Amino acid sequence: MYEPTRLRTFLAVAQTLSFTRAAERLGLRQSTVSQHVRRLEEATGRPLFTRDTHRVALTEDGEAMLGFARTILQAHERAAAYFGGTRLRGRLRFGASEDFVTTRLPEILESFRREHPEVDLELTVELSGTLQSRLAAGRLDLILAKRRGGESEGRLVWEDSLIWIGAPGLRLDPDRPVPLILYPPPGITRARALEALEAQGRAWRIACTSSSLSANVAAARAGLGVMAHTRGLVPPGLVPVAGLPELGDVGFVLRAGRRGGAAQEAADALAEAILAGGDRLHRTG
Repeated sequence: MYEPTRLRTFLAVAQTLSFTRAAERLGLRQSTVSQHVRRLEEATGRPLFTRDTHRVALTEDGEAMLGFARTILQAHERAAAYFGGTRLRGRLRFGASEDFVTTRLPEILESFRREHPEVDLELTVELSGTLQSRLAAGRLDLILAKRRGGESEGRLVWEDSLIWIGAPGLRLDPDRPVPLILYPPPGITRARALEALEAQGRAWRIACTSSSLSANVAAARAGLGVMAHTRGLVPPGLVPVAGLPELGDVGFVLRAGRRGGAAQEAADALAEAILAGGDRLHRTG
């Protein structure tokens, strides 16, 4: 009734809120994605999505199916590993953007560690640009990071818009340079913020620079300035700030290295676990 392939397709659509993006992630035709979702809806007897030409959204039953789909797929993977006689082992070097530290990524990693106790998981938390450089240099096996504009590499986990955020009540004087809270180079949000302001001809100044998300958030809460941040990951105590140029969308993707062997198998397994729980990565708590 709840065939794993259809459940994986459902999760991909639920996480990207796009049949096109889901097809891109899964390497399927969009018509196949639509067929999988339609057959799952026939099996449940309930609509799981509302969709029109502009947007896709989960129904209440679709929200409920998220939890069921993850549980069923996890049980399926455990059974396949047990009866297939395969046990993952070896060293896996995983890098994640600090954006995800306050999400439920730790729960996904904890579950992975519990299911694959013979994998030595090493976690690196860094800026997305730094993670990409380390992956290219062979110093990481798998990364979960932002994708630069114009890039198509990586498996899309989810996509969101970038917005300006700051302390409640913060007021920007239109006649003075915009005070910015930035990551150092090669921060992707830093580049996007500066490009957007310069394209509008808006003057700016640096009020704070730190590679630490917590430090930048503290500066923003203190009212030092504004920062570019993902809409779905706005830290508590900060709010959107209007009156500044649009920053566009940003994609969060999984990219794997080319080590092969046990490390590649472990990286593939962790990637699947993250994709299965991708909707939890932009829901804190």
